[in-house]
Amino acid sequence: TMKLIIAALLAASASAFAPAQVGKTSTSLNAFEDELGAQPPLGFFDPLGMLTDADQERFDRLRYVELKHGRICQLAFLGQIVTRGGVHLSGSIDQAGHSFDSYPNGIAALFGDNAIPQAGLLQIVAFVGALELFVMKDSANGAEPGDFPGDFRNGALDFGWDTFDEETKLSKRAIELNNGRAAQFGILGLMVHEKLGEIDMAADLPIIGTLQ
Repeated sequence: TMKLIIAALLAASASAFAPAQVGKTSTSLNAFEDELGAQPPLGFFDPLGMLTDADQERFDRLRYVELKHGRICQLAFLGQIVTRGGVHLSGSIDQAGHSFDSYPNGIAALFGDNAIPQAGLLQIVAFVGALELFVMKDSANGAEPGDFPGDFRNGALDFGWDTFDEETKLSKRAIELNNGRAAQFGILGLMVHEKLGEIDMAADLPIIGTLQ
């Protein structure tokens, strides 16, 4: 299971540098070279050839997936830092009275001898599945069209987005895109270091120390 997770994150990271939508419809690769996200030092970077002969629909779908992976990894990385810093939810995680901080941090909380109960893991999967199917949707995933792939406002959430000018919107989208790309590498690195600790190759990392 751990190998599958790492492989999936590697694939997501490799495709993460294909750029973001601006509204072009050409099917040639050149149509995407000036999109948001194609920036120095790599510029347009598609090592797996996922955009070869791609149309705009294919590009938007890949951008949606990249943004979603980036957002998930940002939450995962933040969760690693917070819990390893000693901050946990109060109360009990199950009816037996086990506290949240009685379980290990990181991937060990889900898989291993001291992992949370299987029922708890199933609840997490069900919750994420409900978000995926009914809430976190955009025009590339069956919802009403938004302004761009990854626009999950769906006519309800806004937080002042429409008050920004176009330059500010592009800047904020680029920041999110880059933070998501960095987080994909970051959480992958933390997962690898956590497994290295199991074979006596633990490293003392900045901020969070040695992963146990």
